[in-house]
Amino acid sequence: MATTTPQRLRTVNRLHPLLRRQARLLPVLPAVLLLLVFLAGPVLWAFHASFTNAALTGRNARSPGWVGLENYQRLITDPVLPLSLVLTVVFVGGSAILGQNLLGLALALLMKRARRPVAAVVGTAVVAAWVLPEIVAAFAAYAYFSRDGTLNQILGGLGFGQPDWLYSFPMVAIMLANIWRGTAFSMLMYRAALDDVPGEVTEAALMDGASGWQRLVYVTIPMIRSSIATNLMLITLQTLAVFTLIWVMTAGGPANASTTLPVLAYQEAFKFGDIGYGTAVASVLILIGLVFGAAYVRLLRGSKA
Repeated sequence: MATTTPQRLRTVNRLHPLLRRQARLLPVLPAVLLLLVFLAGPVLWAFHASFTNAALTGRNARSPGWVGLENYQRLITDPVLPLSLVLTVVFVGGSAILGQNLLGLALALLMKRARRPVAAVVGTAVVAAWVLPEIVAAFAAYAYFSRDGTLNQILGGLGFGQPDWLYSFPMVAIMLANIWRGTAFSMLMYRAALDDVPGEVTEAALMDGASGWQRLVYVTIPMIRSSIATNLMLITLQTLAVFTLIWVMTAGGPANASTTLPVLAYQEAFKFGDIGYGTAVASVLILIGLVFGAAYVRLLRGSKA
């Protein structure tokens, strides 16, 4: 009995840290289950459906059959897919990585230096577009960029030409609308990051004779690298999934000039009724999102290191 009691104590002591770690995981278990049901489940269904001839109507809607890689072989020969890929990259790069990211950082820096009333007014004006429901923001952007919209009324009053933005420059109009709506997120993210930068560090750089640009490049930005990587990841993945804004403003037109991958997937699945092919397009979009996400996670780990 005397020999077994210390052994039991050692066993309990070894199990105690393991049980404690498992107990810490219990609060996140409901969130993990919800992610599996509402995120992993639809993603797996989309990949499965992309290997079938599932349709919106007809016999294939009731009993879809397995077609293997047929939908992906069709993707390779689809003349619209390369254009959609290019437009998606341009849309994400122009409106998220450059537009929202840089404008959000600039606004955060200006609001940090501005007086409190000015910062409050600017912050409210920028955030107002972000809190609007996406469908409302989309119709507002359509009214602004349409042929007889607000922008052309302003340009006409100033004596400039009045182009049909949604027909002649659809991607420019869509990117500007997405920047207008999404910049608030980057601004708030960078405003919080800038508040965490120690004031004594920037003051020391100022005393050493560093200019404002040098303090930004060599002091501020390196200290908020993790926030930059996080913001880039979130706005990139969010912009990849933008559909309502594009559909309301141009519906992918004219002549597929604004057909990004989400719009192409919707058209194939619900306009033409080919669910299998539409989910194949959506699967390509998911893979692109995974590539961007993995790249940003690696960047985030490098910034923390």
